[in-house]
Amino acid sequence: VRRVLAIPSCRDAVGAIAPGCEIFGLTKGQYSLIDLIEHVLKATGPADVVISTWTAAGADLDFALTLLSNGSIKRCRFVVDFSFPRRQPEYCAALRERFGDDAVRLTKTHAKFVVITNADWSMCLRSSMNLNENRRLESWELSDDPGMAAYLLDTVESLFRDHQDGAQFRQGPGKNGTDFESWFGADLNGRDIRRAGWTCQKTGQSVD
Repeated sequence: VRRVLAIPSCRDAVGAIAPGCEIFGLTKGQYSLIDLIEHVLKATGPADVVISTWTAAGADLDFALTLLSNGSIKRCRFVVDFSFPRRQPEYCAALRERFGDDAVRLTKTHAKFVVITNADWSMCLRSSMNLNENRRLESWELSDDPGMAAYLLDTVESLFRDHQDGAQFRQGPGKNGTDFESWFGADLNGRDIRRAGWTCQKTGQSVD
């Protein structure tokens, strides 16, 4: 854990990245998620990258494309919230234009993580930051963890496998929301008793 709130440089805040590392930090917005990704790629060398984010901005998408074009990223895929096309149509169009529909999947998500992998590294970056400018207190955690990387990638692979390229952009938010409910075969409709007004109280007795 590093006290990095006063450090303006992502490189200085994160420091050296070593195999098996586990680093946690906070930022006031001096650097962004894309800065962290670039710093990690300098340590790992060319790698496949998966980015899960609630939203993304044009400047950060352009920078990600630069990393793809110069070979730092070998393959880049995105998971974004199914409301993204409606909330940010210009940014969504930019994402599809720059990376193609085969690189993007939509789901009901608020999870922000990045997985950076190659033959030598399994880097997992978990963060409160979206792929945009974040002028607020944000947290990030970076680890070289094959187990965590496999878990996150398995989730992403299932989403890409279950949906054809571009199909989610044509079917609308209602269907995408329904797809989320049944993802992995688990139908969540009606399962949340809070929506029905039920409450649970500790009584010392087990409840079936």
